[in-house]
Amino acid sequence: MGSIKEKTPQGGLPVTVDFENGQTDLGTVHDVQALTVLGYKPELRRNRSMFTLLFQSLAIAAIPYGFGGPLISAIYGGGQLPMFLGWIVVLILGECIALSLSELASRYPTSAGPYYWSFQLASPKYRTVLSFITGWTWLIGNWTITLSVNFGFASMLAAAISLYEPDFAVENWQLLLIFYAVCLLTFFLVAFGNKLLPMVDTICAAFTAISILVTCIYVSVKADVGRHSPSYTLGNYDTTLSGWDGFSFWIGILPSAYTFSALGMISSMAEECENPTVKLPNALSLCIPVGGIAGLFFIIPLCATLPDLAEILEAPVGQALPYIFGRVIGSPGGALFLTILVLIITLFCSISITVAASRCTWAFARDNAIPFARLWAKIDDRHGSPIWALALTTFIQMLLGLINLGSSSAFLAFVSVGVISLAVSYGIPIAISLIHKRKEVNSARWTMGMGLGLVVNWLAVAWIAFEVVLFSMPTALPVTEVSMNYAIVVFAGFMALSAIWYGVYARKVYRGPPESDGLTVDS
Repeated sequence: MGSIKEKTPQGGLPVTVDFENGQTDLGTVHDVQALTVLGYKPELRRNRSMFTLLFQSLAIAAIPYGFGGPLISAIYGGGQLPMFLGWIVVLILGECIALSLSELASRYPTSAGPYYWSFQLASPKYRTVLSFITGWTWLIGNWTITLSVNFGFASMLAAAISLYEPDFAVENWQLLLIFYAVCLLTFFLVAFGNKLLPMVDTICAAFTAISILVTCIYVSVKADVGRHSPSYTLGNYDTTLSGWDGFSFWIGILPSAYTFSALGMISSMAEECENPTVKLPNALSLCIPVGGIAGLFFIIPLCATLPDLAEILEAPVGQALPYIFGRVIGSPGGALFLTILVLIITLFCSISITVAASRCTWAFARDNAIPFARLWAKIDDRHGSPIWALALTTFIQMLLGLINLGSSSAFLAFVSVGVISLAVSYGIPIAISLIHKRKEVNSARWTMGMGLGLVVNWLAVAWIAFEVVLFSMPTALPVTEVSMNYAIVVFAGFMALSAIWYGVYARKVYRGPPESDGLTVDS
């Protein structure tokens, strides 16, 4: 029997409905109805599976770059012990955040993410203001963490050049031009290649796994500066480099924490995934276990072959990884080959994280929370993506990049504020859920249950609070004007601007996202 297809009336949600197969142009009938219950009309095509969401989250983590980009902090923090043990600690505590977010994403699977969750969980008296605060924190985190990836690519490329030209000193304007090129390349790929993006994430996952394996073997075999004993490989801890003495370990785990800081960003892909009440939390909860195991194959060989820590601190552009590759491999060509693998992974990361950030921008604009919201909330019919929101995300990055011309330390604050902002935006809805004794998430389709959930939620909130402190601290003491970490000042400045916007105009038009009881086991 042939399919029966009917056009819905004007103003209806799906374009075409196939009643026989339960499909619409924008997902299954059940998914369309579920999103309607959450208060939104479907506008994005559901072309992602649980695996492509997982691959996107792993692409965003981009372990060789996520860990290798800020690796200099682990060197200041003492070397091998914070690199290895710090990775394990972050896996455990980061998974507590991932599990906590998974429950919320299952109950309220929309691209609005944390600010939607805060609105639905908070008391009516405070929900609008709380969701506005969460939303702006979430938006700032998305913009600045994406900025950090794209600028990290520029810095690592400059460090790669120095492998062949040790006397090469990159100028700030040259870094800016490379950064702009990455931003524009990513914009065009994301804007006009929407249908291909799930395949890009899949290719990235495979390429990352192969690159980690190649790096593991190449570094272990060459070991030009020698191999350390097992006890030294996993336990060496030099507390004299950072000036923080015994606290250095926590400075040293910053690369591990940065790697998984953006794991919650795939919640903005909820409206592009079928059956998101199950598939989205599955992807969120699997990212750290899968990525964590893969990361050990990258980290342990580095720990086993690491050159003298004091030497690494002199690495060009503050990029330790290319310098380590150069010393361990013993040839510029071999080091450049490994660095190019990391650069390709970083480019994949740039694409995947920009996609998520553009969806976050679009969702917040859809709820009328940012200036000129109607423009940014448009979906391009031809390409099926929020191109105007993507353009705004790219423009903000390029605008903030100009700060590096005046002050590199001020610019680095914007990089750190990405982690702080994302962490705070995760923490607000988790904390509200705890205050309400987990009443809402206990009835979600994907839940940990009351006992385990309480423990995991409290650990997540505690870790988030500590993360905010860690990423606000300078890497080394004594503090100078250059080494000072201005992240918390920048974060406060961003929040002050959003407060001014709320007081002047947004409070008149922003009513929060649509009110909904969410999706439960019975939905």
